[in-house]
Amino acid sequence: MKNRIFKLDSFQFGEGAISGYIACLLAILSFLGVLAFHFPQYLTTPELRVNYDTDFLRQLMFVSLIMSGSLGLLNFVRNKNKRLGAVAWLFVIASISLGGHQIEVEAYESSVLYLGLDWFILDLLGSTLVFIFIEKLLPHHKNQAVLRPEWKGDLNHFFVNHLAVGFVLLLANQFVHKAFGWAIFTEVQSFINAMPYLLKLFTIILVADIFQYTAHRFYHEIPLFWRFHAVHHSAKNMDWLAGSRQHILELIVTRCLVLTPIFVLGFSKELLDAYVIIVGLQAVFNHANVQVKFGWLKYLIVTPQFHHWHHSSDKAAIDRNYAAHFSFLDYLLGTAVLKQEEWPEEYGVVGDYVPIGMLKQQVFPFRVSKKE
Repeated sequence: MKNRIFKLDSFQFGEGAISGYIACLLAILSFLGVLAFHFPQYLTTPELRVNYDTDFLRQLMFVSLIMSGSLGLLNFVRNKNKRLGAVAWLFVIASISLGGHQIEVEAYESSVLYLGLDWFILDLLGSTLVFIFIEKLLPHHKNQAVLRPEWKGDLNHFFVNHLAVGFVLLLANQFVHKAFGWAIFTEVQSFINAMPYLLKLFTIILVADIFQYTAHRFYHEIPLFWRFHAVHHSAKNMDWLAGSRQHILELIVTRCLVLTPIFVLGFSKELLDAYVIIVGLQAVFNHANVQVKFGWLKYLIVTPQFHHWHHSSDKAAIDRNYAAHFSFLDYLLGTAVLKQEEWPEEYGVVGDYVPIGMLKQQVFPFRVSKKE
């Protein structure tokens, strides 16, 4: 129980800590945005790049730099610890020295390999604004702080996983096309494409979840795979950022498995984009520290309560609730936790043997010899 209760003394209004953290966030994101402007072919995602309004992004960066500089100054004035304000101003100065919001983007050729720096910036900014607000509005653990223990390691996971999006998608696409090109049938793809849009959307999510469910069971029930998946389960506090704690090899393997049926069945890019948005939002929401009543829907779709039980160290929850989207899969296959009216008391792996920190957690699977 003690892992879930934290003091909020460092976040009292008027002390400067809140302004310092916001200043650092905006300054760092602005600096990363400047780098993305300088090297768009290597640091931005092609699918996002074509939809940018450059003038709007420049204005947004300008406002962010002004706000981060002002809030960093406020941190200097109101907080005895000046470190946050200093870090914010360091990134503000670096951003301005590199051109700030006035950088001109010259013509360039797209690169096959790229880092999803723009995806990281947009997702982090959107997630912090939306999900932190939801967690404070509808919290399950009311005393859980925004910056709970081990948040820095999970933020590093978030950063690495988003930067690697181009590399992961390239590997996944190469794997799927080379290994399963023989399984493509034009008749099947034509049948899929003739479906009504909502039925196709339901089908792509269901097919992906069936493969996700299968892979998830393998991760839990095969000791070799559990070494990697234990990293994800080592989070002892659940919030919107906890779901980002994932080993990079698990991320690659899972993406390959889930993309396989999507490619073979011939779902369009528009449907794939819609699926990516849904899976991203649902994954973050189901890890979040929120308590929302879904009524009978909880027997059909995965909810935060359902997925929190999957992360519980309670004996009744071990190797249960595998589905990522549709909870009825677990009920049909007999792997659902039955006491869904309650919430788990503790999270994490039994024995708490996974090290703390992103780098140590990436190395961890290669140092253990068995499921502990």
